[in-house]
Amino acid sequence: MGEPLANTTREPVSAAPLRIGVVGCGNIIAAYLATFPRLTTVRLVAVADLDYSRAEAVAAGQPGVRALGVDQLLADPEVDLVLNLTIPAAHADIAMRAIAAGKAVYGEKPLAATTEEARKVLEAAAAAGVVVGCAPDTVLGTGIQTARKAIDDGRIGAPISATATMVTPGHERWHPHPDFYYVPGGGPLLDMGPYYVSALVTLLGPVASVIGAASHTRGTRTIGTGPRAGETVPVSTDTHVTGVLVHESGALSTLVMSFDAVATQSANLEIHGETGSLIVPDPNHFDGDVKLRTLGGDGWDVLPVSAGYVDSARGYGLHDLARTPAGEEPRAGGELAFHVLEVMESVLESAALGQAVKVASRCPRPEAVSLTDLGA
Repeated sequence: MGEPLANTTREPVSAAPLRIGVVGCGNIIAAYLATFPRLTTVRLVAVADLDYSRAEAVAAGQPGVRALGVDQLLADPEVDLVLNLTIPAAHADIAMRAIAAGKAVYGEKPLAATTEEARKVLEAAAAAGVVVGCAPDTVLGTGIQTARKAIDDGRIGAPISATATMVTPGHERWHPHPDFYYVPGGGPLLDMGPYYVSALVTLLGPVASVIGAASHTRGTRTIGTGPRAGETVPVSTDTHVTGVLVHESGALSTLVMSFDAVATQSANLEIHGETGSLIVPDPNHFDGDVKLRTLGGDGWDVLPVSAGYVDSARGYGLHDLARTPAGEEPRAGGELAFHVLEVMESVLESAALGQAVKVASRCPRPEAVSLTDLGA
């Protein structure tokens, strides 16, 4: 049996739901559309895309939702928060325009294409008095949060180290247009790293410095599916990245992110302490089994679900933001997203320089999520 379920982790900020306007109607919007009906704290009111027909198609399937042009949506007084689902290169531009219109912003990862752009977003939001949130919100689910509770409860003693491993032979095998994965700003670290680094910071706290190394094994990639199958795309960024993250607490995390290797049997995340070790589920998912082995024990025990949003999905970060009191940082907030982005940039900088790089930013370790079932 798990811990008793709570109906909420915070007091409601407002009785009225937060009115959401989405900019970007690509593939990822479907995940949010599936989640919104489960959340009483947010309400989708408008969608926009540079391709207006895509916005019309989304709105047609969502009663009461209006299709607008991008400029119209950003200026619309009926929109409280802009959900930014554009491509990473456009994240900062849309966020800055939304902030200038006095609107809160929640974006897909990363917060911006570079820390320089991301810093401007956070500075503009602070000046305007609006809140910034950012994916991934997978860290709010029962998988990462149950592991977090085990650490906080002392189940593994003082944390010593962690390993984070993501190995795949490349997204061109399944993605019909994989070009952006293989240019600067892409690669396995910037693509999948936000899930892993966000989880590591949630579990072990902020990172003080990093050491990185990187390589790539092939100059081209061959598309394996879709209308461009058989076409080759050039590779101009590193596709295998290894980093050691030195957490402020003294714990050391080893990160392996690869588009080059075939497969692995390593756990996605392992956390090691003086008296126990945890196997943590895939940080790209919201749930999964957390396994504990203690010093002197003879096997791995699956821990009962004890923390996090139950049955959560993409978009729960918006719910958490909507319930965050004014002046407080959301758990999936801009400060965490900025720190994660700087950690990843620093790993790549370290790989290029061949020396350790200090991480200038700090973010508070996000507040834990007590066991919460929104359907209860």
